[in-house]
Amino acid sequence: MRIRGKPITIKERHSILFLEKGQIDVKDGAFVIIDKTGIRTHIPVGGIACLMLEPGTRITHDAVALAAEVGCLLVWVGEGGVRLYASGQPGGARSDRLLYQAKLALDNELRLKVVRAMYIFRFNDEPPQRRSIEQLRGIEGARVKELYKMMAKQYRVPWRARIYDPKNWDKADVPNKCISAANHCLYGICEAAILAAGYAPAIGFIHTGKPLSFVYDIADLFKFEVTVPIAFKVARENPSKPASKTRLLCRNSFREHRILKRIIPTIEEILHAGGIEPPKAHKESVPVAIPNEKGIGDVGHRN
Repeated sequence: MRIRGKPITIKERHSILFLEKGQIDVKDGAFVIIDKTGIRTHIPVGGIACLMLEPGTRITHDAVALAAEVGCLLVWVGEGGVRLYASGQPGGARSDRLLYQAKLALDNELRLKVVRAMYIFRFNDEPPQRRSIEQLRGIEGARVKELYKMMAKQYRVPWRARIYDPKNWDKADVPNKCISAANHCLYGICEAAILAAGYAPAIGFIHTGKPLSFVYDIADLFKFEVTVPIAFKVARENPSKPASKTRLLCRNSFREHRILKRIIPTIEEILHAGGIEPPKAHKESVPVAIPNEKGIGDVGHRN
């Protein structure tokens, strides 16, 4: 029998870990991956925000249940982590946070305020006045294209465009492979943070109509600071396994930029721009999946 404990807050966790070619199980109360020779490697699942499960992995019911209990997001991905097949984590959206997010997204005036706040956060510049969301999306797309060109020039990497065929991934050029690998790392930890805070990944503001629309919205706020420079750096080096090298550097960058400490406060800041107060939680509502309780001192002085 496992002993239940308090989940570790997202900001105190390691960001991501990729697992491949092994059976993931719970043995002697520990979350482990077992290779074909029977060697067990312990995975500190309670201290990780997101586990990326690559081809060649199998996972037991006990392991999924333990990951759910400690609030670790499981993401089933393709080789190199560049395709997402499925994901799952307990908690999900809370009714009060979900209603707040949905109200902002469904009201065109409030949604526009949130989109403008995202634009300011991303580009550190006021967007043009009297523009619709569709017009701002177009302006944003043009600026992003220029940022890709500028970064490619800075890192001296040949660049055509952010274009590739997911069904023919092997023929994608190295820069696009690196960018996709880096972005999927970021999507994983953004989804983990969104779920942990009680919001819904599908209710987006710039992106809409996709299961991870809000994940893409939040990830876009950090891409050109955290992941895209890494992708172009790796593309310039042109290693034999660009996706693997990109993922490793992204993990280090997430720690360096303290990204897990910033995602949830950024979500709250962006949604606050809508100008309405979040509703009070119902007395019967469950707590957020991974609570961030305040105490005396910092994380090094627990009470």
